[in-house]
Amino acid sequence: MNRSTNPGLRRTVAAWALACVAALCVGRGLVPPARAQSAVPAVPLERRVKAAFLYKFLGYTDFPASAFADAAVPLTIGLIGADDLAVELARVVAGRTVNNRPIEVRELREADAGARVHLLFVGGGDPQRVGRIVRQASGAMLVVTECENGLQLGSVINFRIVDERVRFDVSLDAAERNGIKLSSRLLTVANRVQKGAQ
Repeated sequence: MNRSTNPGLRRTVAAWALACVAALCVGRGLVPPARAQSAVPAVPLERRVKAAFLYKFLGYTDFPASAFADAAVPLTIGLIGADDLAVELARVVAGRTVNNRPIEVRELREADAGARVHLLFVGGGDPQRVGRIVRQASGAMLVVTECENGLQLGSVINFRIVDERVRFDVSLDAAERNGIKLSSRLLTVANRVQKGAQ
């Protein structure tokens, strides 16, 4: 074995393993560290972890039958203000299904907030903008945000960085308002589950 290339190979394998761990171990709450405000190399890791979470959230969400026109309709994830995450998520879901439905990823603009999607991710930390978009979203939809007080703005799930790890809080009231049900398995790995006035 050529030891001069071995360290580089180990780094490549380690980076690949971290991405796999994020995708495969979400259900157990085991996610790699991702600093919210750190050097540029940490940002792609945070995005990879969030992409893995978004994909996994679909498997733990029950949508009403009315959310689908027929059995062939894909599960659609729309992303606003997160084009880089949309690219990563499209890579993660390529060729995969959830409940025998293919997954479609769509990059949306703020004007598309009312589009019919099953999961809507609103990127960014501006609470006024995020709140405006979330209020426009309607129907049986899992709304996910990543801003301060995202649950108070109406999202069902809000990403947070806790101890340098990507975690998430859940609002059961918002899920009920949106006509969706979340699996208890998802709730057990949430950072915080909110029910009723906080």
